[in-house]
Amino acid sequence: MLERLESDYDCANASSDLTQLLQELAALREGPAANGADTQERINRLENQIHFIKNKCGIRP
Repeated sequence: MLERLESDYDCANASSDLTQLLQELAALREGPAANGADTQERINRLENQIHFIKNKCGIRP
């Protein structure tokens, strides 16, 4: 998980950052504690970071 995403995020890092975030998200969703409150909070944060980067850098599915 990235520590901080700011409005001045460098989209040159988007490819590697998204790959890392998506891998972390998949691991959390598949893990044994996927329904725990702490895990759900981390999942939400990862989803928000992914959404932020995609919007900021104009990445479409």
